Order: sequence, then structure tokens, then C-alpha cells
Amino acid sequence: MAIKNVKSSLNDISKSLHSVNAAREYLIKNTRDVVILCSHSIIAAHKGDLRLAKQKIKNAELVLKKNQKKAKDDFKKYLITPEQELVEACSFLAVIENKEIPSLKSMKVSKESYILGLLDCIGELKRLMLDNIRKDRLKEANRIFNVMENLYLILYPFAMFDKIIKEARRKLDVNRSLVEESRAIITEEIRRNHFVKALTEKEK
Repeated sequence: MAIKNVKSSLNDISKSLHSVNAAREYLIKNTRDVVILCSHSIIAAHKGDLRLAKQKIKNAELVLKKNQKKAKDDFKKYLITPEQELVEACSFLAVIENKEIPSLKSMKVSKESYILGLLDCIGELKRLMLDNIRKDRLKEANRIFNVMENLYLILYPFAMFDKIIKEARRKLDVNRSLVEESRAIITEEIRRNHFVKALTEKEK
């Protein structure tokens, strides 16, 4: 029979593709869980519930670790988004606690995910800065702005690798606007604060 070898080959291919598809579906579902956990961590951190924020990160790390073991070769691309979300959540928490932002080595993620996660963190830092201004914590707001600005400046050179790190240039463009807006806001608040203090001193 002319197609006997073809049938045999196609059966093997079919089994292989079923296995590949099952692994793909597993990763898609579980990477989504990591993203959700990291999002919940950031929300909890904004609300000041750092215990819950840390627990969500811990859970996300456990799920991601399983995904990393499952992801082989072509499936590595499915890890970029959850890894960058984890970097963002961990970095954000570190800034809130006035600690060092975790290194690439300690995060155990890809280089691309690390860069993208740090870029995403800048937007959350602006929100945090504004929250502190609203609560009259100007010193803390200024500290957060400085972290934000320095993070942007050290990440800016990676714009040249946009073809390798997808979305890097776009995220940097967005972050440039965020940093400029934040600088204007914090500068105005500092000036206003000095003005109010001067008036208070005059009235004494």
C-alpha cells in the first residue's frame, strides 16, 4: 500500500501534537493564574496589606516554578508575561518597604521578562507616589519619585534592543511621560509645602 508509511508517520505526529497541545493548554491556564496572583499582590500592597501582598507573591512563585519546569523550547514564550508580572509585583513591594529591588538572579526569570517587569513597575510607582501626596506624606512621595526616575534612567538604554525585547521602546516612551508628569506634580507639591510653611512662620 503506497501510503502505509505516511499513515504510520501521521499517527506518530498526531500523538506528538496532542502532547504538545496539552502542554500548551496547561501553560496558558496556569500562567494566567500567576498574572492574577501578581495583580492581587499589587492591589493589596497599594492598600497597605503587605502580609497579603507577600502571600500572593509566594503563591505566584510556586505556580510559576511548575510552569517553568513544564515549558520547553518553543513554550518558553508563554512564560514572558507571568514572569514580568512577578518581577513587577516583587519590585513594587521592595520599593514600598524601602528595600533593594530584586536582582535578575534572585528572580530566576528570563532577561526579557526582567526588563519588561521593571518597566511596568514604574507605572505602579507613580500611583504610589500620588497616594502618598494625598496622605500628606511628601517626603515618602519624593523618595518614590526618585526611585521611579532612577529606574527609568537606567532602563532607557535598553530602547536600542527593541527588536529583541518586544515593547521595550513603547514602554519606555510611556514611562518617560509618567516620569515627567510625576516630576511636575512632586515639584509643585514641594513648592506649595514650602509656601505654606513660610506663611505659617510669618503668622507666628
